[in-house]
Amino acid sequence: MAEKINIFGIGISGLVGSKITEVLKDKYIFDNLSLDTGVDITDPKTLDVIRNDKEHPIVLHLAALADVDKCEESRQLGKESLAYKINVLGTENVVTACRDAGKKMIYISTDFVFDGVNPPVGGYTEEDGPHPLNWYAETKQQGEEIVKNSGLAYIIARIAYPYRSTFPLKKDFVNAIIERLKNNQQVFAVTDHIMTPTLVDDIALALDKLIETKSSGIFHVVGSESLRPYDAVLKIAEVMGFDKSLISQTTRDEYFKNRAIRPFNLSLNNAKIKKLGVNMKTFEEGLKTFL
Repeated sequence: MAEKINIFGIGISGLVGSKITEVLKDKYIFDNLSLDTGVDITDPKTLDVIRNDKEHPIVLHLAALADVDKCEESRQLGKESLAYKINVLGTENVVTACRDAGKKMIYISTDFVFDGVNPPVGGYTEEDGPHPLNWYAETKQQGEEIVKNSGLAYIIARIAYPYRSTFPLKKDFVNAIIERLKNNQQVFAVTDHIMTPTLVDDIALALDKLIETKSSGIFHVVGSESLRPYDAVLKIAEVMGFDKSLISQTTRDEYFKNRAIRPFNLSLNNAKIKKLGVNMKTFEEGLKTFL
């Protein structure tokens, strides 16, 4: 059996990262770099653990301030905002440490780098230029630029609306909906937004393939179906056997009133990763894994 590859993981204790490490544990050894282990990406000195290391050829960087509304509240602070310090300066610090140590970097980014105004037929591809609408997306896109211009071997993996089997510390949108429907509570679902939900298990398998094939560049590591949140909620009810009469329609303007702007159509195209032999599940297929 091939020897396991050592990977430094930053931000791997969260909803996405913890599932990636669980799915890939037989092939990789993930060493967690976090505040708990003395690493703060906003403090370059704490990243000497990367600089001084010779055992980990890859750094997987998931750490981000990803609360879209919380980020937006601090937009006026600009470079003094926590979103900027973590998502931009933190990423720059990780990139510098990787460059000093000659490591490959995998940067997890987001579908929100697009404005959702007029995506091409079939969804945004990796060739389409980003145009972020909110502060979270802007800081993530700046992070992408830092990675792209770093001179490093890198992978930028854009993910979208990740969901997974139960995670006790945080509910993704699927589990939040399941809980409400299970408790016979009303669900208001948006009709004028399009998203591309992604099973986290598939993200893990896609990253494995990207590492295995020594790929580099930007990849849309997203599910194979784009749909409205309203239709997604109906599908959850259908697959899980819940009462559809609990589901009501609403709009982005109503649902996200006084909150950060959300792009309209975030259909993403995953053909590039499919060419590598990675089959990302449709939303319905992903839901059926819950059963």
